Amino acid sequence: MSRRGTHAKKKKKGPMRLILLILSLGAIIACAIYMITWSKANSENQAVLESIKQETIQTNQETGEAVIDFEKLFAKNKDTIGWLTVNNTSIDYPVVKGNDNDFYLTHNFNKESNLGGWLFADYRMKADGTDKNLVIHGHNMKNGSMFGTLKKVLNKDWYENSENLEITYQTAEKEYKYKVFSIYQIEVESYYTKRNFASNQEYQEFLNKIKGRSKKDFGINLSVSDKIMTLSTCASNDNYRVVLHAVLSND
Repeated sequence: MSRRGTHAKKKKKGPMRLILLILSLGAIIACAIYMITWSKANSENQAVLESIKQETIQTNQETGEAVIDFEKLFAKNKDTIGWLTVNNTSIDYPVVKGNDNDFYLTHNFNKESNLGGWLFADYRMKADGTDKNLVIHGHNMKNGSMFGTLKKVLNKDWYENSENLEITYQTAEKEYKYKVFSIYQIEVESYYTKRNFASNQEYQEFLNKIKGRSKKDFGINLSVSDKIMTLSTCASNDNYRVVLHAVLSND
């Protein structure tokens, strides 16, 4: 090969290296901006939650139990429908329900733009205690906020602890207890969020199917008279979902 040909190749490599360098720097800057934005969103939402708890939760002097002032919650956000607590996770939040399933993906409880969003029920829920399947969504935040710790329910040390298997959901009218009967990870689908059933047989088949998916058999029998709650979030891979189902206790 002639020296002239080699020199020409070197000239070609120069601009290419510069382009690759620019692209690499752009990716690094974009990643840094992304991390800063998410960190800011996490901090803002944590401050919102602390403010909510400080303003709306009081301690009953006789029993020592925490009491939620739903009137104050409604005054802060009329979309509030309840308060969800899952033992040994960071899930202890008021739940909202918007006019669609998009708004609270990118807005917090104060309806401020926030990438962390908030915990929200499917907008098609009645949320009046009559839903067959009350579906609640939330982001899987890396700092553990929202549904960031829902994945803990898949760990044996979590689901083998009986104290963790009772989910508390409070509304202005009543405190509800739900018993966990199914936990699993699954590819993205909409089946487990199904809310309307053409017949009792279809509903029973639905209950049997989602129960059969569970990592553990919790020994709970389900019937068409039961009402359930479904909690759902993205897994670390967006192609999967972490799902928990619990049945309303009659105790």
